[in-house]
Amino acid sequence: MDRPHDGAAIVSRRAAGPAADGGVWVLVATVLGSSMAFIDGTVVNVALPALQTGLHASGAGVQWVVEAYALFLSALLLVGGSLGDIYGRRKVFTVGVFVFALASVGCGMAQSIGQLILARSLQGIGGALLVPGSLALISASFATEKRGGAIGTWSGFTAITTAFGPVMGGWLVQHGSWRWVFFLNVPLAVVTVLITLWKVPESRDEEDSQSLDGVGAALVTTGLSGITFALIEWVRGGWLVLVAGIGGVMLLVGFVFVERRSVAPMMPLSLFRVRNFMGANLLTLFLYAALSGAMFYLPLNLIQVQHYSPTAAGGSLLPLILLIFVLSRWSGGLVARYGARVPLIVGPLIAGSGFALLTRPGIGGSYWTTYFPAVVVLGFGMAVSVAPLTTVVMSSVDQSRAGVASGVNNAVSRVAGLLAIALFGLIFFCVFERALDRRLQRAGVPVEEARQIEEQRGRLAAIETGDARGRIAVDEAFVTSFRVVLWLAAGLAVAASVSGGLILRTEGGADSQDR
Repeated sequence: MDRPHDGAAIVSRRAAGPAADGGVWVLVATVLGSSMAFIDGTVVNVALPALQTGLHASGAGVQWVVEAYALFLSALLLVGGSLGDIYGRRKVFTVGVFVFALASVGCGMAQSIGQLILARSLQGIGGALLVPGSLALISASFATEKRGGAIGTWSGFTAITTAFGPVMGGWLVQHGSWRWVFFLNVPLAVVTVLITLWKVPESRDEEDSQSLDGVGAALVTTGLSGITFALIEWVRGGWLVLVAGIGGVMLLVGFVFVERRSVAPMMPLSLFRVRNFMGANLLTLFLYAALSGAMFYLPLNLIQVQHYSPTAAGGSLLPLILLIFVLSRWSGGLVARYGARVPLIVGPLIAGSGFALLTRPGIGGSYWTTYFPAVVVLGFGMAVSVAPLTTVVMSSVDQSRAGVASGVNNAVSRVAGLLAIALFGLIFFCVFERALDRRLQRAGVPVEEARQIEEQRGRLAAIETGDARGRIAVDEAFVTSFRVVLWLAAGLAVAASVSGGLILRTEGGADSQDR
């Protein structure tokens, strides 16, 4: 899940100071542009069951639809901010919007799962250019005393669009086609580009060294690609999977080596010497891994097993996003009263309870007595955690490095989601395979029908069968696997709480910077 509620998220490496005219138009353009990327991060999950059926995709193929986007977005996020500083923020933002829209058309017109994955990769590249450019333009266009209010306005509007994105996407899937989820970006992009070129002033960092960490970007992108490929394709085996996994790890080690010696690193490792910054990012890694992994499988469960309509499945997530939005100001007040450490211990534990509650429902039952309580608890736990987490990230380093600190933290959250979906997918399939075999035998499904079901096992709950007992076996196997990964998510949330308790420091109610 993306983080539009993080008001300081992903400012470019150095924010410009002088105010410029046309501040309202800057807000309109950046809200519209960011909304495309943020909506895409939530709405596509609701469309996954329909596109899986339409393109006859396997479970691994569906994973790649999400992972291809997350991979390039997370790996190139910091590079996108640096490009704006060097070549012009308006220019890079506009290019990002254009690339994102072009890729969205490619997604909507895809005739195979491979074409869709390729287009999603291009979307991730566009997102990596436009997302950091949004707040960089705001920072460059508003005076210091007005910048906080402008960022808050941006955060509020993007949160609202993100909240209603799944509902809108579900309605489009239900009454039109999953392709319209992607085509929806095109008119938003046209309006955004026109406003940007007409009303938004150009800005860049005149003191920038004009250097770009291209080697670091290449290493982290290929490294994450190798690890993700190995996790998703592990069940198929083979030497290629092993080489990709080992190579990915080695490339990431090389990335760390290069960043330590780079004159202008995309990820300054010196930030991680700050105890609170390291603790906040470790907590982010665990908590957002849990959230992203769970949110990938929840819509599949609701639509394919519980037989919710796409609109209802999208609406079922509204309490989660709205609670984060409505309670963020309140949770920010907790920091002033108790410091950030206490909320960052308690919040992830509450979120973990929400993940645990999601394991309770079986097949059938009213949403209000099955999934609604769990989504509310999860939303409350995330609401308690988000604002204090942002506060620790931004207050643990000097103000001059706040932009890159925020960018690194957001990159960590996206990498967490990328790796979690890949790892959860591996575990999910292994559990599903064993559970399906047991249930087919126990249900006495005819041999020929059981064989046809087993041949489709890679499609998970999208398996097609005309045998009622076989259908029940498939659904029960999916629910069993869903429960396992949700317990894993709960464990990661507990790990986030423990990391907050052991690493974060407070002094007199305020967070210690411990430099």
